Amino acid sequence: MTNIAIEINELNFSFESLLILENINMIIEQGDFAGLVGPNGGGKTTLLKLILGLYKAQSGKISIFGKPIKNQRKLIGYVPQYANFNSDFPISVEDTVLQGRLGISRCFGRYCRQDKAIAQKVMQETEIHDLAQRSIQSLSGGQMQRVLVARALAAEPEILLLDEPTANIDLRAEKDIFDLFKTINQRMTILIISHDIGFVSDYINKVFCLNKTLVCHDSTPVTSDTIHTLYGGHISEVHHHH
Repeated sequence: MTNIAIEINELNFSFESLLILENINMIIEQGDFAGLVGPNGGGKTTLLKLILGLYKAQSGKISIFGKPIKNQRKLIGYVPQYANFNSDFPISVEDTVLQGRLGISRCFGRYCRQDKAIAQKVMQETEIHDLAQRSIQSLSGGQMQRVLVARALAAEPEILLLDEPTANIDLRAEKDIFDLFKTINQRMTILIISHDIGFVSDYINKVFCLNKTLVCHDSTPVTSDTIHTLYGGHISEVHHHH
């Protein structure tokens, strides 16, 4: 298996004649903790959905460990920005995490012993084991985000894609969950979307700045000139001290 986890070549994507992504070239190596930053509407979530195979590009190529996406989808775990659950649906934390085994499990019908053991393991890792029988309706934003991470980990992926995973939690919970991601990164490749450039720079080893096209990439510092080019105007940089 190649040590390149995600490779994107000359990618272009439009939606109803509107150009969303132009000439995207990206390499994420196995073991990277990569950040994808940029303004709203810059194409970040769209790029993640292209990597997941949910959208199809007009031109260009995406490879996962050197193979087409359609053959490699089970190697990718995904954590959305928002939980897409009906608030009236009574589902427990454990059952939510077990959803990560759908399409992965070798068992038919009900979840088998191995599925439940994997769910227990990832709930321990994400520190939600004591919430296993709680309804997801009763969780805080930080707890719900950990449930979504555990669900993705239950699929035992080799790549984890995260779309603004700390958008709805406070700063203390944000640091805790990034510390969790750092631990997870020891065994899998991570690509994370974030608006918080200053904060994620303490954790990631590679940054991609995206506003329809890539402004900068790799581990080069994100300078004020880069930020101006990326966001198209003046913004203030805020440092978080934990």
